[in-house]
Parts: sequence; C-alpha cells; structure tokens
Amino acid sequence: MDEKALGQRLQLARKRAKLTQQELCQKAGLSYSTLAKIERGAIRSPSVFTVAAIANATNTPIEKLLDLKKEVSADPNAKKRSKNGVSFVYFDVNGTLVRFFERAFDQIAKQSRRPIDQIEMLFWKYDKMMCAGELTNDEVNKVFAKELGLKGFDWQKNYQYNVEVTPHANEMVSWVAEHYEVGLLTNNWAGFTKALMKKKLLPDVKYAAVVESAEVKCLKPDAKFYRLAEELAGVSGDEILLIDDTPAYLTGANKLEWHVLRFDGFHPETSISRVKQALEF
Repeated sequence: MDEKALGQRLQLARKRAKLTQQELCQKAGLSYSTLAKIERGAIRSPSVFTVAAIANATNTPIEKLLDLKKEVSADPNAKKRSKNGVSFVYFDVNGTLVRFFERAFDQIAKQSRRPIDQIEMLFWKYDKMMCAGELTNDEVNKVFAKELGLKGFDWQKNYQYNVEVTPHANEMVSWVAEHYEVGLLTNNWAGFTKALMKKKLLPDVKYAAVVESAEVKCLKPDAKFYRLAEELAGVSGDEILLIDDTPAYLTGANKLEWHVLRFDGFHPETSISRVKQALEF
C-alpha cells in the first residue's frame, strides 16, 4: 500500500465533504493525531476499519479511497480521460446550467413601483460583495427592503422564482458525469447553489466538488479560486475543463493551463455539441 497516496485520497475526500480534521475525527470516531498521521502518510498500512470509518463519514466509496479500481482494468464504470487530457469537468451555474435570473429585476420593479434601472443598479452594487461572502443574505435583504419599500424582501425567493433550467443542460451534464468526474464552480450568493439543487433546478448527478464563491470567500477570476478548485478536483489544472459563459472567467482559468469552453446560454444546443467534441475520448 502506498501510504502517502492513500493519505492524499483521504484528505481529498475530507475536503470534498467540507469537513475539518476535527469534524471528521468526531464523525469517524478517530483521534486527531491518528487522522493527521494518516493524511501525512506517516502510518504504515492503516486499518481497513479506519479507512471504512472515514469512507462512511465522508460519503465516499471505500473502493475509491483504497484505489481498488486500478486492479480492475475492464471496469465499465471507470472514469475516462479525453483525447486532450481532460479528466475533470467544472460547470458554471448562472448563465450556463440555469439562465435568465435577471427577469427578477422586472418583477421587483413592478412590486416596488420603482424604475427597473434602480433595481439593477441596487443589485449590481451589492452582487460582488455577496458573491465574496462579505455580507450575509439577511443584511442585504434588509437594504433592498428599505431602499425599495418592500417589507420582508428576499432576493433568493425572487431569484429562484425567475431562473430557469437551460434547455438540455440536464442531458449534457448527465452525459459528462457518466464518463468524467464533474463539479460546480460558481460565483454565487451564500447557499444559492444548494437551494438550486434542492429545487431540482440543477442536474441531479454526483458532484465530486462544489465550489461556491460566497462559501470560500473568493471568486472567479481570482487565481486562488481556481487553485482551490484544483485541490478539490484532485487533479492538476491541465486535466480540468471549465465550461462557463463569461470570457473573463475562462481567461482566468486558461492562464493556469485549464482547458476552457465558452457556453452560450442563448444557443445551448450549439454549445452542448462543442462540449461533446471537446470531451471526445
């Protein structure tokens, strides 16, 4: 057994589960010193029961932690690598998997009897701060309520009511997830991505990593954001494809040697065709 490689897989599983070492120790019934040594590769041949406890606590198949798939060369469920070297695909959310949340501006304008320009300016004034996790949802909702005279204003409810699933996005992501590991990489307000999942507005597949800017407190196109995404993907940048609708975000990823593909939410069929071409294996 390669203890260092095992330690790296266990650490990756913990981070994907968004658990600190202390939190994982509590869930798995391990001592902190034992887990720290395992993640460093300092324990020779950790007990399979210990690995199983970590697998259960992180909701990760034990076969994946032990890397047993390498021993089964004909495994039909093994993930693939594209001809250009991609093994992991990150999808943007707004403008890619869902679209037209901006329709909420018109709805709010009618509710508040204010010009739509005022609604847009107010939103864009706070959007970057919200995506960076610098304000809470409650704090900005109070600002909107006061500025627009709307008691109990809730941007998340307006957002979810107006956003729509991009046509054929579910089929696209399902196809990609069948062959590659996939994740979400989004500049979004705190909790909005989870809310979209709960409402079944995002494709129902197993995401190996979900990186929401408000949660990690940095955003695209900051290099730190992409480096964190690489860490959670468990691969180097040259094995990652980012599918996004914003050129600046694609440029930021490409600077770190990621593969990139611009998605046109207004013409999704054409973009989906390009995605399949880019992931030919």
